[in-house]
Amino acid sequence: MGIIKKNSFVSGAGVYLFSNILNGVIPFLLLPVLTRYLNPTQYGEVAMFQTLLGALSAFVGVTFVGAAGRKYYDGDVSHDDLAQFIGSCLQLILGFSLVIFLLFAPFYEQIASWVGVQPKYVLWAVPVATCAVIIRIRLGQWQVQKQSIKYGILQISQSLMNVLLSLSFVVVLLQGASGRIDAQIVTHLVFLVVAIVLLKKDKLLSILRIRKDYLIEALRFGVPLIPHTAGAFLLVSVDRFVINKELGLDSAGIYMVAVQITSAIGVVFDAINKAYVPWLFEKLKNDNIEEKKQIVKFTYIWFFLIFLGAAIAFIIGPILVTLVAGEEYARAGEVFGWLALGQGFQGMYLMITNYIFYSKKTGLLSAASIGSGVLNLGLLIIFVRFFGLEGAAIAFATSMCIRFLLTWWIANKRHPMPWFNFI
Repeated sequence: MGIIKKNSFVSGAGVYLFSNILNGVIPFLLLPVLTRYLNPTQYGEVAMFQTLLGALSAFVGVTFVGAAGRKYYDGDVSHDDLAQFIGSCLQLILGFSLVIFLLFAPFYEQIASWVGVQPKYVLWAVPVATCAVIIRIRLGQWQVQKQSIKYGILQISQSLMNVLLSLSFVVVLLQGASGRIDAQIVTHLVFLVVAIVLLKKDKLLSILRIRKDYLIEALRFGVPLIPHTAGAFLLVSVDRFVINKELGLDSAGIYMVAVQITSAIGVVFDAINKAYVPWLFEKLKNDNIEEKKQIVKFTYIWFFLIFLGAAIAFIIGPILVTLVAGEEYARAGEVFGWLALGQGFQGMYLMITNYIFYSKKTGLLSAASIGSGVLNLGLLIIFVRFFGLEGAAIAFATSMCIRFLLTWWIANKRHPMPWFNFI
């Protein structure tokens, strides 16, 4: 679908990096305000709602975002076919979401008590998670078509609205944790409409036509990845549930502050990977051994830089946390370095997992994610009881390392690269 210029990766990475950094800076600037208006327990409630959204995304159809993106690279797909395939993905997302909501509704009060949020927000969680997935469909199509500026505008606009509403509800109206959560709900509903309108505008959405072959194709791609996404949740977010249960909602809030600050590292990794994927897939399609060796060399250099950055994070973490969030959240500095190291392994994982998605053989990836996620849950329960908050962060870093290594092994089986003979 067009020739990629040699500098497309660099220019695309620049736009994505700027967009993602700005998108990450906006809520990062909000953090010092929220930590002054929300105590750790209130911040913990916000954190648990966000964690619930992450847990639900695996089951409301986030894996179909990848299916829609991968379809773009099929050489024989027309614009109309792509629109019908995206429509099939949305049909599946809405169907999955309805099933999850019906399963959730009878037990929403019990779930609310367990999670630590108001019951009404448990009912809102499924629709909000669904909105987020559909918005990612729109963003994903801009990514594969290398329209990074449009991607950035939508992404940043959504963050700006979220922040402005949060400031209005929390700072001006003094609504506490409810204000922050309400801001997220309203923002997702508004941008759901925006995403659908923009998909229709580009003639990339044909949702009324039923294509059995496309539904099956999307299911074959997406369903094997549901355990992978669930495993990713066990790796990245389940720690807040364990901390809430073992140490209390206030500890979950303190931990979440450290998570949000270290997520700035993930912003950089995500930006680079968004530009890297289209470039890499085109190179893999060429099947040139010299190009593959060059890719491997740059990958190893990137790994070295990640480890260097993680080492620095252990030193500056406690100072940075207190400066950003205030003394009430100073305990978050204890876990900063370990969380940064875990984010580093996530960045390395992103470089490797692309080969598996290119191969379309994603089954083993799910096994690796689930295995690592279950390991993380086990380590969490043990380490939190012995080491408190720091134990949760150590479990996270350890499990992310294991997942990276397992994924590397799988990637080399699915799409071999010259990892050991690149010179």
